[in-house]
Amino acid sequence: MAKDQSSELSYEAAKSQLDEIVTRLEDKDLPLDDMVTLWEQGEKLAAICEERLAGAKARLEALRPSQSEED
Repeated sequence: MAKDQSSELSYEAAKSQLDEIVTRLEDKDLPLDDMVTLWEQGEKLAAICEERLAGAKARLEALRPSQSEED
């Protein structure tokens, strides 16, 4: 996964790839080096998911009227 491509992933695409990695990590016969590589990729994808969710939360909060406007 190239850095420039991963930064362009949507939440859904990153989550889908993360789900695939989790499934692969459940394979008990996977060599340790492969497990570590998959784990690293999973960490990057999880960070992308968190970033996208934080961005969505910020956008939604920006749409809410402020407490002072409601009074």
